[in-house]
Amino acid sequence: MPSLPWSDIDTVLLDMDGTLLDLHFDNHFWMEHLPQRYAELHGVSRAMAEMELQPLFERNAGQLQWYCLDFWSAELKLSVRDLKLETAHLIALRPDADTFLAAIKRAGKRVVLITNAHRDALSLKLEKIELAPYFERLISSHDYGFPKENPQFWDALQADIDFDPARSLFIDDTLPILRSARDFGVAHLLAVREPDSRKGPKDTAEFAAVGDYRDLIAGL
Repeated sequence: MPSLPWSDIDTVLLDMDGTLLDLHFDNHFWMEHLPQRYAELHGVSRAMAEMELQPLFERNAGQLQWYCLDFWSAELKLSVRDLKLETAHLIALRPDADTFLAAIKRAGKRVVLITNAHRDALSLKLEKIELAPYFERLISSHDYGFPKENPQFWDALQADIDFDPARSLFIDDTLPILRSARDFGVAHLLAVREPDSRKGPKDTAEFAAVGDYRDLIAGL
C-alpha cells in the first residue's frame, strides 16, 4: 500500500465496525445469534426464522433503519439491545488499531469517529473497548438522520464539524460509503482489506486497502 501524504491531511475520519473493530461481532450477531434467538423467542424453527428475517434485511439494507436497534426491536418484537449483550464478549479491536489511533492523535491530526451504528450499539462497544479518548468527536449517522451512504450525511457532517474534504482521510470497510465520501470530495480514501477476522480478505474494488495499521504510521 502506498504511504499516505500526511502533510496534506489535517482531519482523519474513521468508521468503527470493520474498520477499528473486528466485524466478526456484528456478522455473528446478525447472521447467527439473532436468527437463533428469534426462533427460540417466537417458537419457530431456525429455517423459518431465516425465511422471515431475510426479506426484512434485504428491504432495509443501506438505509438508516438498518442500523437502528429501536427499529429492529419493534420490527422483530424482541430486545435487540439485550440480545447484543449476550454476545458482547466478541467485541474486539482490530490488530494495532489503537497503535494507529495513538499515533495520529500524537501527530496532532484532528480525529473524528463517524459510524452508522445506533447510539446504543456505540455505547455498548465503548464500554468494551476504550476508544473515546482518541477522538475529538464520536458521531453517529442517527444524529443527522441520514446514513453515510447518503450524500446528505456528508453535508450535515461538514455543517457540524467544518472540515476540509480536500485535506481529509476517510477509512471505511463499506464500498458504497467510500464512494459517497468520494463524491462529496474527500480526497484520501482507504478501504479495509479484512474487516472480519474470520472471513479473510475482501475485494475492495477501486480503493486501496489497509491491511496493517502500522503501515499507515510511516511518514507521520
